[in-house]
Amino acid sequence: MLPDAHLFLHHTRADELRSEARACRRADRRTTAGGGGLRVRFGWTLVAVGLRLATGPRAVATVR
Repeated sequence: MLPDAHLFLHHTRADELRSEARACRRADRRTTAGGGGLRVRFGWTLVAVGLRLATGPRAVATVR
């Protein structure tokens, strides 16, 4: 591939990625504008459930 063509494709793809990142940032600002967007609350709920599953039931110490 010609170096100029490769560079052109690289710049074009970089511009596309930048525009996608801008769109994602705008969408994230909209969902977290109130500080408690549904996406954020759902994410933290999944974290809490994962922590409960990872730690398992508490062992009860028995004294004899």
